[in-house]
Amino acid sequence: MSTLSTSPIRFALPALAAVVFLTAAPATAADPQGFIYGKITTRSDSTYEGRIRWGKEEAFWGDHFNSTKEERPYRDRAPRRERRDKEAIKVFGITIGTKWSNVSNDRSLIARFGDIQRIEVRHGDEATLVLKNGTEIEIDGGSNDLGGKIRIWDREVGEIDIRWNDIEEIVMLPTPKDLDVAALRLYGTVETQRGEFKGYIQWDQDECLSTDKLDGESRDGEMSIEMGKIRSIERHTSDSSRVVLKTGRELVLEDSNDVDSDNRGIFVEDERYGRVLVEWDAFERLEFSDSDSNGPSYAEYLPAKSLTGKVFDEKGNVHEGRIVYDLDESETWEILDGNQRDISYHIPFGLIASIIPDSHDSSLVVLKSGEEIELEDSADVGGEHDGVLILDGGIDQSVYVSWNDVQRIDFDR
Repeated sequence: MSTLSTSPIRFALPALAAVVFLTAAPATAADPQGFIYGKITTRSDSTYEGRIRWGKEEAFWGDHFNSTKEERPYRDRAPRRERRDKEAIKVFGITIGTKWSNVSNDRSLIARFGDIQRIEVRHGDEATLVLKNGTEIEIDGGSNDLGGKIRIWDREVGEIDIRWNDIEEIVMLPTPKDLDVAALRLYGTVETQRGEFKGYIQWDQDECLSTDKLDGESRDGEMSIEMGKIRSIERHTSDSSRVVLKTGRELVLEDSNDVDSDNRGIFVEDERYGRVLVEWDAFERLEFSDSDSNGPSYAEYLPAKSLTGKVFDEKGNVHEGRIVYDLDESETWEILDGNQRDISYHIPFGLIASIIPDSHDSSLVVLKSGEEIELEDSADVGGEHDGVLILDGGIDQSVYVSWNDVQRIDFDR
C-alpha cells in the first residue's frame, strides 16, 4: 500500500502476521467455497438448500450481516452515573441548562456471515442470531438484512426469493466444492486520497459479482454493463465516472448512484483490516484484477473466543481478565468501527493488539500486524464510549473503568 506523506497510517516490520480466516490457500478461479450457502426452513415446513444471497447485496462469507442488539447484558455492571447521557437544553440556539437521560440499551451489530451458525426468525424484524461458538444474541431490525427477501438457489427447484416473514430458520452450511456458480467475485485495488486498498469489492455497497450491472447514462443513452466486463472505474467529476472496459473502450457515465455522488461507497475486504468503506468523496479509481479465489470458505472462520487482556488506567492500575469493550463487544468476532475522514474501518477484534485513547474523540488502534491507525467519529473509539468492564476470576467479579480513565488496552494474542 502506498500512502501520502500526510496519512496517519503507519507500518511496522516484520511483515503482516498471518490471520487464519484471511490467509486461505489459493483456489482455482471456479472455486465456489467463498459463496454463502445454507438451508432455509419456512413456516410451511418446506426446506430449501443452496447458495444464498441477501436480496441483491451480500453473497459471500466475508460480507457483513447488520442488525441491532436488543439487550446489552453487561450494561448494568457500570455505575449508574455512567448509564446516563448529559444533554444540553437550548432555546433559540442558546444553552440554558442540561438534562440527563438514560443511555440507549441497544447497540448496532455487525457480524461476518462466516461467523454465523444460524438465524432463528421470531416475528417481524426480530430474530435470534447464533454464532459458531454457541453465543446467542437477540436482534431486531437495524438494516434491510432483516425483513427483506432472501434469494436461494435450491439444487432441485432453482432460484427462489423467500419473504422474510415466511422464514422460520436459516442454517449456514459449508459450501460444496462442486457447486456450479456462473459468476465470480469482484476483486481489485481502490485508489483513494489516503492510499490504496486491495481486496474483494462490493461497489455501491451492492454489486459484488461479475454478473452484477453498473448502470449509468452516456451521451448516447442509458447503459447497464456487467461488472465482469469492466477493467477500471475512475471518478471523472463529482457526478460522473470514466469507465474503461476490458476491450479498452472508454465511456463516461452519469445520472446513476452507481457512477455519481449518490454512490453509497465502495466496500473493500482488505485482509489487513477486515473491511473498509471508501466514501465517494475519497474515491479516485478502481482497477479490477483477477483473483484465484472467491474468498475464504465457511470452515476458515473459526469459532470466536472471549476478548482477554490487560486494561491500564490513568491511576497506574492494571486490570487483567476477560474484557467487555464499550459494555458491548466481548468476543473476537465482533467489529470495531472507526473513521479516518471519508474512509470507515470495520476491524474484527481478533485482528487488534492494542487500543490507546489519545483524545476525546479518537484512538490509536494497533493491529497484530504492527500497523497503527488513528480512528475517530464512532462510539468505539471516541467520547461516546461507555467504558470497559474487566471480568477477573468469574462472571460475578468485575471492575469497571470509564473511557476517560482508560490509558491503554492490550488484548491477548
